[in-house]
Amino acid sequence: MATDRGLLQQKLEAMTKAAAAKTHLRRLGRLFNETVLIDVDGDEFYLTFEKGDVIEIKPGPSLKTPWRFALRVNGDALMKFWEAVPRPGYHDIFGLVKYGHGRIDGDILALVKNLRFFKEFMALGRIEAGA
Repeated sequence: MATDRGLLQQKLEAMTKAAAAKTHLRRLGRLFNETVLIDVDGDEFYLTFEKGDVIEIKPGPSLKTPWRFALRVNGDALMKFWEAVPRPGYHDIFGLVKYGHGRIDGDILALVKNLRFFKEFMALGRIEAGA
């Protein structure tokens, strides 16, 4: 099953709105000021975070947009990650990497410094779906 680029854009926008409403998540991300590349089956989205808020979602590809780290995932695996109760191996971004459904590129230290924030942001796809 291929993922639809428009649906991914809508999902990311919904996650952005959900993150803005979560005080604890904004507190966790208050020092996070980076651009992150989310690549789903070759469809690229550049999420620019400022103090934990997503201020821009820019569709790619773009050779001119610098990013700090990238999460590249298989679309089917990402949809399983976003299920209300994901199966083992799909429950975490590192699970996706471990089982060959994705990879993380770039500055891993920037990710690890903000790991809880980024993992909770990515999991907002589950909450938005009704979990």
